[in-house]
Amino acid sequence: MAYLFLRGEPLGPAGASTAAPIDAVLFDKDGTLCHSEPMLQALAQARVFQCLRLVALPEGNAERPAQLEELLCKAYGLSDEGIHPAGTTAVAARDHNLISTATALAQVGLGWPDALAIAEEAFALTDALHGEGAAHPPQPTAGVLSLLQRLRGVDVRCAVISNDHEQGIRAFLARNEVTHHFAALWSAEHRPRKPDPGAVHGLCRDLGITPDRCALIGDANSDLRMARSAGVPVVLGYQAGWKKAPLLDPEFPQLQHWDELQVMAVEAGLRPGE
Repeated sequence: MAYLFLRGEPLGPAGASTAAPIDAVLFDKDGTLCHSEPMLQALAQARVFQCLRLVALPEGNAERPAQLEELLCKAYGLSDEGIHPAGTTAVAARDHNLISTATALAQVGLGWPDALAIAEEAFALTDALHGEGAAHPPQPTAGVLSLLQRLRGVDVRCAVISNDHEQGIRAFLARNEVTHHFAALWSAEHRPRKPDPGAVHGLCRDLGITPDRCALIGDANSDLRMARSAGVPVVLGYQAGWKKAPLLDPEFPQLQHWDELQVMAVEAGLRPGE
């Protein structure tokens, strides 16, 4: 059990002036635990390329391919600046991205069966670019490994809550040799999945801990609001996982670097620096 402090200030429920005792920290994965933007950008670009290659748009209409490319980029949150941290590529599960792809294809005139078939083929051709097969596999965000060690040192359990698939989560943890720091995970295969507050409740059941003894750290408003709705007292926004910082609700405390977060064992009974 421990208390968390952000830049020396105690973290507890909204409006509280004292720190809440914490038994577990729930981490989002992409954009929080890891820098996944280079991988996701390459994946989104490949999906756009394959859709443009596969689709049989009517001849004599030069605007259709450009229109489709624009629609797909908007759907994915893809731009020259990188990946939008709140776009579907960044926060949504594979099946939601597939539906958004088929919807873009339907908007340029394809029937739904053809649009869905092309989307599925494009995804099958590019799935190897995600996770372990990626040219740029996700790397841990700066300082997070030290934080995991500090949490482990005061017997605070850690877990991952993500819309990535379980295989992708486990591969990231194994590749970076941090599997032993995580007691449980909640993935796209679990039901309900985030941002349903039931995802937090399900993960807490797996941990054997109630939500009111947890902290959650994520990079999307949907994560933060989910945690609050689930009864999590310490909810933090992380902003340094993307080229373009996510626009997070200012009512939630936010951090730019993991070193801003201090961990204090409850028995110590001290504020950082005292």
